[in-house]
Amino acid sequence: MDDSAAALDRTFHALADPNRRAILALVRNQRCAVGEIATSLGLSQQIVSHHLKVLRAAGLVTGARSGTRHLFAVRVEGLAVGKGFFDDFWPERLSALKRAVESSVGGGRD
Repeated sequence: MDDSAAALDRTFHALADPNRRAILALVRNQRCAVGEIATSLGLSQQIVSHHLKVLRAAGLVTGARSGTRHLFAVRVEGLAVGKGFFDDFWPERLSALKRAVESSVGGGRD
């Protein structure tokens, strides 16, 4: 398996868990510490730390120290792996939609 396929697998594995998606939603707009995430989601800090480890391994979050706190944020570059996979589908689907619209508009004329 090449590196890009492995990165895509890690991304989709990380995003498959609803708690990890909730964590990404929390850190999307602001950096949060493990304790803040745990409190917001009603999870233990140990569980949040585990999920952050998976998200970090997939390249979806980054962590940095701020004094005594370790703050986590979304890593936009990591999200690009999944986005790139789905972007490949859009031209094909948009072309199919265009053909369907054109055929329905053209087929409805007398």
